Parts: sequence; C-alpha cells; structure tokens
Amino acid sequence: MKKVTKIDSRAVNPIWENEKPKLRVAAYCRVSTDSDEQKESLETQIRHYESYIKANPAWTFAGVYSDEGITGTKKEKRPELLRMIADCEDGRIDYIVTKSISRFARNTADCLELVRKLQKRGIFICFEKENLDTGTMESEFMLSILSGLAAEESASISQNNKWSIQRRFQNGTYKITCPPYGYDSVDGMLVIN
Repeated sequence: MKKVTKIDSRAVNPIWENEKPKLRVAAYCRVSTDSDEQKESLETQIRHYESYIKANPAWTFAGVYSDEGITGTKKEKRPELLRMIADCEDGRIDYIVTKSISRFARNTADCLELVRKLQKRGIFICFEKENLDTGTMESEFMLSILSGLAAEESASISQNNKWSIQRRFQNGTYKITCPPYGYDSVDGMLVIN
C-alpha cells in the first residue's frame, strides 16, 4: 500500500483573497475638424473620460489619447491613435473607452483590424454610443455592421459636401474665404490680380 502525505493548506489573508489588479483604462477621442466648436467638443470629451475613468474604483487612469482635426478614414494619419495602440502593445493599457465607432474609425477594415489586434492581447474596447464592448461574443458581428455604417456615413458626407460646393460654384454663390493664388475676392467673385 502506498503512503499518502497530507499537505495542509496555507492560511490565506482575506484582504489579498479579494484583491484584483486594477484595469489600466485609456480613452480615445477624435474630432474631424479644428473649428472652435469641435475644439470645445474635444475638450469636453477629454474631461468627461478623465473623470469617468478616475471615478471607477476598479480602474487606473492610463490617459486620454486625442486626435484633433483629423479624419477617421485612415489610421496612418492619426498619431494619437497609433501611440495608443503602441502603448497597448507595450502592456500599458488593458481596456479602452471611446465615444463611438465613428470616433474610433470610419473605415471598416481598419476598425476590425485594430479591434482584432487588441483582442489577441486581451484588450477590449467599449463604444459608449453603441453600448458595445468588444469583449462580448456578439460584438464582432455588431461591430462589422456599425463600422460599415460609419464608413458609409463618412463617404456620404464627403460626397454631399463636394456636390454642395460644385452647385454653389455653378450658381455663383460660393463664398471664398481664401482665394487661390493669383486671384482676389471682390464682392464674392474671383478676380485675377
């Protein structure tokens, strides 16, 4: 018969037993123009997320990353987004909160690529407006649909703006704030100088 040795369990300090490491949470904000209204919106977003993250006792504030006056269609042109992703890869961030999918990315392929890249590292994103957390099972499907809509919205806005400018030029009603080189604006009309 084999001999069995009983090993007594060590006493566990009840304080340590319930203690979980705090999540290092960062926020991402973006506005697409540098107008005064958008700057104010960006400042409001930054203040909101800083206080929102700091108010959660399970979280540690890891910073707010914000791109100002930059389109959301190309991730390569968004230095703060790229810096945030690099910080995630370096293990400085565990979770990201952002206002909406359209603030995070207006390009479906970029959005899904970034989300999947972060998910592989166990980092998830909360999109507040859509009430979507990429840590849930159904998030990939919803994210695909909603990011597609955000991309389509961006294309539609761009197309509408181009159409509007073209029509105003044709009707002679376009307001020129900064005339092209070699021209002056006289009573709203371009005049060769």
